[in-house]
Amino acid sequence: MIGHETAPVTTGRDEVFQVEEHGIDPIPDAERHGSAKDVFWLWFGSNLTFTYVINGALAVAFGLSFWQATAVVVLGGLSFLAIGAAGLSGVRTGTATLVISRAAFGVRGNWPAGLLNWIVSIGYTVVNTVVGTLALEAFFADLGWHGGHASRALALGVTLALTFAVALWGHATVQFAERWMAYVLAVGFAALLVLVLPGSDTSAPSAAPGASGWSLAFVVMLAGPFSYLPMPADYTRYLPRTTSLKAVTLSGALGGFVSSVALGVAGVAAATQADMTDAVAGVESLLPGWFQPLFLALVLGGSVTNSIITLYSSSLNLQVLGIPWNRARAIVISAAVTAAGSLGALFLTDFTTSLLSFLSLLIIVFAPWGGVFLADMVLRRCAYDSAALHTRDGGAYWYRAGWHPAGLTALLAGLLFSALTCDSELWTGPLVAPLGGADLTLLGAVVSGLVYVLLARRTATPAHP
Repeated sequence: MIGHETAPVTTGRDEVFQVEEHGIDPIPDAERHGSAKDVFWLWFGSNLTFTYVINGALAVAFGLSFWQATAVVVLGGLSFLAIGAAGLSGVRTGTATLVISRAAFGVRGNWPAGLLNWIVSIGYTVVNTVVGTLALEAFFADLGWHGGHASRALALGVTLALTFAVALWGHATVQFAERWMAYVLAVGFAALLVLVLPGSDTSAPSAAPGASGWSLAFVVMLAGPFSYLPMPADYTRYLPRTTSLKAVTLSGALGGFVSSVALGVAGVAAATQADMTDAVAGVESLLPGWFQPLFLALVLGGSVTNSIITLYSSSLNLQVLGIPWNRARAIVISAAVTAAGSLGALFLTDFTTSLLSFLSLLIIVFAPWGGVFLADMVLRRCAYDSAALHTRDGGAYWYRAGWHPAGLTALLAGLLFSALTCDSELWTGPLVAPLGGADLTLLGAVVSGLVYVLLARRTATPAHP
């Protein structure tokens, strides 16, 4: 007998400040609502995060000039076209991205990739939580309280509480919070850009960045957008089925592009004027005294908006992995792991080194996974058998005992290529030196996508209504 999803199947309206009852179960047509503009505000608000300022500064640290680093920032922002397009799968199926990826990897084969994605998404939540915590700690210091570990611990608690409260309520509250926080953050970060940009040093550096500098800058800049690949359907699954691919793609792409590019350029500009070893302190040193408290509030707010969506998606991810709890209970696990990781990053390690290492290794996982997922979506023309996606034993996506050889082979091929060509603090692939120091990790997506197309042309076909 064919089994079905163990996660609770519920009904209920998607309302602001009420705990969402749905998890990864398909959203019924009668409960669909909203429009593509909601996708714009989600990706615009969630990417108004100081992490992009740090990424822009890192591009300069790798030896790029102001204009070279700005070009990398802009090209990185264009990758949100893929994030926007991936949202159509949620419109068509009414379920989460990591459920839909069962079509590419098989019902059981999706589990290892789902676990990797959960680990990395928690890592990214930790990064943003730490950034927000450091900003709030600096705000306490400006008020005259230099409490050492005590002030840092309090700052961490406040940051985690703000993030957890919104993510716990669920989809409608996440959308609401991202939109209204975006209004405030957009004004503040626009003022930051106006204050920092005029003093930029646009002269070329004395030495060319070389292949290593260029490739590392691209890896860091694309780490953020690529980390969202397992999430887009999570935020489009409530949209009516009639929502168009063009509207979803362009709305999502524009939202992510505008905010990530604006903040990335601010980071580039700041790095040409100040020591960005401590990015928050570096930018703060360029600002007038009256704006510095507002700047720290912006950093905190931006970290919270980004952490909200990664924490929310992680709770759906746990349901995909088989946790037999509803979404609201599952999110407690992700919140606890995030808290533990943040404590370690704040009190046990050097955060700047840890951030660079994490962003570099991030692409090893997300690039190949994203290549397979996007290739599968194109081959199927985003037409899935929704019932089979939630079938545990048998069905269209069972393949060989629940494993899809084509998807897993393509994923492993991409992971191997990325690992061989990765240049990170924690790992340097054996092909990096022969390639002149270039980090080609990003091409793992191309490798995995091409391998999947070659192997799955007959198995990855559109489902008929």
